[in-house]
Amino acid sequence: GVLAAGEAVRIFTGAPVPPGADKVVIQEDARRDGDHVLLNEVGASIHVRPRGGDLKAGEIVLNPGDLMDPWRIALAASAGAAVLTVARRPHVAILANGEELVPPGAAPAPWQIYESGSAGLAAMVAAWGGTPIRLAAAADDMDAIAQRLADVEADLIVTVGGASVGDHDLVKPACARFGLTLSVETVAVRPGKPTWFGTFGDGRRILGLPGNPASAFVCAQLFLKPLVLALLGRPADPVLRTAILSSDLPANGPREQWMRAALSTDGEARTVIKPFAQQDSSLVGVFSRADALLLRKTGAPAAIAGSTAQFLTLDRPC
Repeated sequence: GVLAAGEAVRIFTGAPVPPGADKVVIQEDARRDGDHVLLNEVGASIHVRPRGGDLKAGEIVLNPGDLMDPWRIALAASAGAAVLTVARRPHVAILANGEELVPPGAAPAPWQIYESGSAGLAAMVAAWGGTPIRLAAAADDMDAIAQRLADVEADLIVTVGGASVGDHDLVKPACARFGLTLSVETVAVRPGKPTWFGTFGDGRRILGLPGNPASAFVCAQLFLKPLVLALLGRPADPVLRTAILSSDLPANGPREQWMRAALSTDGEARTVIKPFAQQDSSLVGVFSRADALLLRKTGAPAAIAGSTAQFLTLDRPC
């Protein structure tokens, strides 16, 4: 039926509002007396949820490239979407090479170190939405490197080390066997100058990162992350933020520099950035304590404490 003025009907949570009703009073604010209901003061009703209160007809609920986190999955369900078209997680194969490397847990010779680059890169790829595939490290041998890469099925191959111009930097020559075409031969970035990118004759993409872990991790943030995001159909442009320098910095040279740094907040609620004194590209420990990369542009003049600097936030858990 339809309610007339002065009439009320009992309904329950989730029920449609009866025609003619313009308010809902919760049971705690009402008292029943036979066929009558006695109400306290009745103001504007906050207990009626209108049609279209959350989503309007024609409104865009999700955009291409949106990450389907738990909240967006719930949003899609609330809009009645039973099936969604999503991007497949890109498969990223990671190959570290070098006879000086041994896997963690092995017994290194005096001239060897534990291989840490592929472990860190695999974790980054997974956090960015990809599926990492860690290949067994290859020795400094062209045949061994080529054998590792021959049958790799991946959307992107990432090599770590062997990317420079030494006699044992054999990754590019090994890749030449697969019809490698280079799009980028080197980058004007410190650390990370030997970084390169190309495509095999069969269409497989390959990104070459330096062997030093810090160099590899910096260039992973700058180049690998955008590649993974692009394969997912997500926005891939790094977002630079601004902070206050905690100390003086000398003039920069001919290569763009990305310095490992720590962020904090001063008494005026401003973001302060402090670059670590040690910036050697082999130091994993420094990177583990950093939560930002401070940008020093090519040929930047000396900067003084209190001036502003741009930085890229690292993907660190809280």
